[in-house]
This record gives sequence, structure tokens and C-alpha cells, in this order.
Amino acid sequence: MAEKIITYKNKKALYKFEIIEKLTAGIVLLGTEIKSIRQGKINFSDSYCTFRNGELWIIGLHISEYTFGTCNNHEPTRERKLLLTRRELSRLEKKVSEKGLTIVPLSLFINEKEIAKLEIALARGKKLHDKREDIKTRDNKRDLDRMSKHR
Repeated sequence: MAEKIITYKNKKALYKFEIIEKLTAGIVLLGTEIKSIRQGKINFSDSYCTFRNGELWIIGLHISEYTFGTCNNHEPTRERKLLLTRRELSRLEKKVSEKGLTIVPLSLFINEKEIAKLEIALARGKKLHDKREDIKTRDNKRDLDRMSKHR
């Protein structure tokens, strides 16, 4: 029995950053947070990952409060710890200390075991001309698709 995997994507990350390497990390959540994620109440805008005391944290990820939550509801923009192996963490921390690299969240998904995972990427910020080039290629592809449909 194949279960449906629920996915939420950070579309701005692919536009603003050049992706170098992708990783999947676990995320520490509260009960009301996972319920809100299942309802689709998640917003990636202005979210990023940072290191503190050798641990990786995601900051700025907005998970709305659960509608039926009581006084035990969570704070929507609280910082959440990401779970990676020690080897992955030390390798990422070394690369981030290099010039111009950062860690951005790409997508949040719930896998077939009902566990929330965050896909993160080691990325470099794009320059303005790179963004323009991406827009140009996307527009050209869209025009070619339209032309082929009309034939």
C-alpha cells in the first residue's frame, strides 16, 4: 500500500540560489506543529539555516498555530533544530565557513512513515545576471511548448 507523500516547496530558494549539494534532515517538531504542517499552513519566506554550538538550526520557518490547539499551542516562528549525523554536520559547517556559501531549506515533506523531513541545500547566492538568464531560458521553454501544442 503506497502512501501519499505530502510536500511543500520553497520556490524562491531555487530562484535566489545556485544549488551545490542537497541533503535530507530530520526536524524537531511539537505535536501541534506537525498537525499544522498536514493542513498545509507553512511558509518558507525568509527562512535559513545556521550553526550554533555545532548544531544546525532553521530560523524563520513559519508554521501557523494549530486551529484546535489549546494553551499548549506552539510559537509560529520558533527556531527548530535539524537532525543530521555528526559527520554531515562537521562537513557542512566547514563548507559554510568558506566564502559565499549558505544552507537554505528547499522543501518540507512528510514521508511514508509519517515523519517530517526537511530537504536542505548547500547553496551560493545568484548574481542578478544569473537570475535574468534563468528567466530568459524559462520564457523560451514556455514559448517552445506553446508552439508545439498549436501544431
